[in-house]
Amino acid sequence: MIKIGLVDIDVSHPLTFTKKMLKNGIPMKYAYVCNKGFRGKDQVESFAKKYDIQIVDEIKDMVEHVDVGFIQSCNWEKHIPYAMPFIEKGVPVFLDKPMVGSMEDIRKIRQLAASGAKILGSSSVRYAYEIRDFLAKPLEERGEILNIFGTSGVDEFNYGIHVVEALSAIAGAKGKSCKFAGRSKKVDNMECETFFITFENGITATYNTFLNHWHPFDITIMTTKGTYHFEINVDNIYISLLKNLYEELANHKNTIADVEAITDSCMIMLAGKKSRDTGCGEVFLRDLNDERFDGYAFEEEYAAHDNKMYLNL
Repeated sequence: MIKIGLVDIDVSHPLTFTKKMLKNGIPMKYAYVCNKGFRGKDQVESFAKKYDIQIVDEIKDMVEHVDVGFIQSCNWEKHIPYAMPFIEKGVPVFLDKPMVGSMEDIRKIRQLAASGAKILGSSSVRYAYEIRDFLAKPLEERGEILNIFGTSGVDEFNYGIHVVEALSAIAGAKGKSCKFAGRSKKVDNMECETFFITFENGITATYNTFLNHWHPFDITIMTTKGTYHFEINVDNIYISLLKNLYEELANHKNTIADVEAITDSCMIMLAGKKSRDTGCGEVFLRDLNDERFDGYAFEEEYAAHDNKMYLNL
């Protein structure tokens, strides 16, 4: 059994991951939790009591007793500081999506990984069975990929990163540039924004972020042999991610995307944000400098809508 040290229960993932691990017999378990997020002591205690998790006051108090750390704060700007106690002791650490949200943190986390830190992540959609099944098809059968289209909902970065990681996994290459293509009209505070990506291998992709309303992750792939379309089954994405994490941690099968690939998706979105906010057109990833998504502003907004989901489990 792989013992997990959990930092924060801000998001729904700790509860959902626990249910998926139990139901599907995945031998991993949250063993300790340290809460520094916005959810109250009552929610932490409810979650811990239900699933036999030990509560600790500080991250350092659990590091030597676990096999991996899971950082699940909704504020991506806190991910690296929370991960450091694990990294300093040589313990692998999983950073929930988005892994990081600034060029400063991308440089930091890449340096940590290059220095030997075991850093895992990030979007569950990257490991969707639909994507893996498509990529498993022989090239002569499915054809060479030319263009990909993907959709997401809810918000720009926290949810948008899912579809960009999915597109990156399908393209199988780093991003070269991203360009803001435009936005729809606004209806009841809902609107859609569109971005255009060029990957280094010449594949292009378009992604839509639908703001303030949930939409499915819908993927269309155009190849030299035809057009493939599927909607990601969100009931299965966590199972796939958790199984891949287990294989990585227990059997060293190297099935998890590396830090370079995951942070490249963050850079694509930073380039798209810069293109939109400055109106400068196509932005090359190599030209990014100090761009960032504001994790503290997102945390404040996210906490304001706390639904007390961890109470009375």
